Amino acid sequence: MEHIVIIGNGISGITAARHIRKRSNHKITVISGESDHFFSRTALMYVYMGHMKWDHLKPYEDWFWEKNRIELKKAWVEKIDFAKKKLRFSSGGPLEYDKLIVATGSIYNKFGWEGEDLEGVQGLVSMQDLIELEENTLHTRKAVIIGGGLIGVELAEMLRTRNIDVTFLIREKAFWHNVLPIQDAEMISNHIKSHGVDLRHNTELEKIIPDENGRVKAMMIKSGETIDCQLVGLCAGVRPNVDFLKDSQLEIDKGILVDQYLQTNIPDVFAIGDCAQQRELIGQRKPVEAVWYTGRMMGETIAATLTGNKMRYNPGNWFNSAKFFDIEYQTYGWVWATPKKNEQHFHWQHESGLKGITIAFNTENKTFLGINTFGIRMRHDVFDLWLTENKKIDYVLTNLKKANFDPEFYDHHEKEIFRSFKNNMQEA
Repeated sequence: MEHIVIIGNGISGITAARHIRKRSNHKITVISGESDHFFSRTALMYVYMGHMKWDHLKPYEDWFWEKNRIELKKAWVEKIDFAKKKLRFSSGGPLEYDKLIVATGSIYNKFGWEGEDLEGVQGLVSMQDLIELEENTLHTRKAVIIGGGLIGVELAEMLRTRNIDVTFLIREKAFWHNVLPIQDAEMISNHIKSHGVDLRHNTELEKIIPDENGRVKAMMIKSGETIDCQLVGLCAGVRPNVDFLKDSQLEIDKGILVDQYLQTNIPDVFAIGDCAQQRELIGQRKPVEAVWYTGRMMGETIAATLTGNKMRYNPGNWFNSAKFFDIEYQTYGWVWATPKKNEQHFHWQHESGLKGITIAFNTENKTFLGINTFGIRMRHDVFDLWLTENKKIDYVLTNLKKANFDPEFYDHHEKEIFRSFKNNMQEA
């Protein structure tokens, strides 16, 4: 019986632990300094907004871990002695392992801005960040958010529920335009503004200004304008949480480098989730993916490998989902912000500005490449099959009704969508 130690109790680490237990009698220890138990990180915002309580974040009852013989240790790992297979902690004695899984997740980016370490300046990734936000916003009237990504729009929504004035600074000419095509990005920008957010495009932070007590009182943008605020949200992306491993023998680039089996350069040491970086690209995916479902897949994959069924990590067709205030977003396949060679986008938007579709297809062979949907809930299994079978754009458009959870939507808008598609084709 081997001792498998997992550093990190997020979705990757806990999925690995659960599936290893299902398949074996190995001793399992999960280590985290963040929380006693696994919790739903994506639901943190709903605790702040009052929709959920802290206890609601735990998908498993407290007895689950002992019953399933998964030992939980609340501690911060300071150093790993890979030669002796030993973990050393900030307090307490060392812990030995036979196999080690590093699943330490992400931390929010800092870019060396003047004032980024002041009181009242923070990101939003961990449970500690949410606790800090509760304290920081007790007396906050005005907040500034830096960075136009998903965490930024979540924080904006959270703050607006407490009637805090929000100024939202993004470098792009429309929200998340480094990911979304311009029509989609502009639609989301307008939607964010409609919720009382002062969204400013093409705007960058110059410095954060302290008061006499070392707390943020204002910030300056590159144009020289000063904006008063009591909170600054650093939401300009995340990066792998691997700083404590930088001086070790582990090969690290942005994240911990792993092969197709999630193996690092050190025998019996693996990395999964946000902290892992693929040595070889998988299709058109990024080498580091801070995505919930890929973390879960990596956990299942490594569990199979460590219990006698060596498995290659294969995440399949790209998909993701998010929410921009009350607009649900889904994406399947690849819809690039700017179409690549021999690619074209077809865009349709409802007059309300609350629903929209962008479809990408190959102009040479008419193969369907991907779809973004806003305010329209689609069926994952249908699009996954169409992408795998390389369906043509005409087939997809004709059968969109089959992929939608609300077929009546297409009964009302099918003609308009097809007309928009024809106009798109004529303009190309």
